[in-house]
Amino acid sequence: MLINFKLRHICVFSIQKFMKSKKNLVLLGMMGSGKSTIGLLVSKKLNISFVDIDKLIEKESNMKIAEIFDKKGEAFFRKLEERITLRALLSSNIIISLGGGGFLNEKIRKEVILNNMSIWLNWNNQTLFNRIKMSKKRPMAFNLGEKELLELIIKRKKTYSKAKIKIDCEKLSKNKIVSKIIDSYEFK
Repeated sequence: MLINFKLRHICVFSIQKFMKSKKNLVLLGMMGSGKSTIGLLVSKKLNISFVDIDKLIEKESNMKIAEIFDKKGEAFFRKLEERITLRALLSSNIIISLGGGGFLNEKIRKEVILNNMSIWLNWNNQTLFNRIKMSKKRPMAFNLGEKELLELIIKRKKTYSKAKIKIDCEKLSKNKIVSKIIDSYEFK
């Protein structure tokens, strides 16, 4: 028990030391991968601020994401997402949850890779498909059939794979994913 406590203490200490480097921890992955939930849990564990880009977009636009897609279109949304994300990435020592498509943007991806610690929350395709199809707040999925949605998942994974760290989340509890994120700093 004492050994486990000491290891956890050392790990949290090294995370705090890393965070003093001014880099942000950026979570990325497909919609429905748990970036917001996990980001909030990690931020509480490490006692540092958490920023959810989708929530910032909704706050700034006074509209839900689905409403922005519906009323203004995807191109408008992507420009807004780029502006808000790049601004958030100027912060330091925070945890940021990107929107599912944020890392696909070349400017955002370049900034995340060069100046931040990126972590991809990876799930198997069927798990993501089931999560996305069950959600009412995923505008990208509204008009996609099963084949198109699976193709989107596969296509995006190629870009997500450019993250510095990949965590395979399948069969892991939320707490285990949080621990893997924290533990991953020991070796990077």
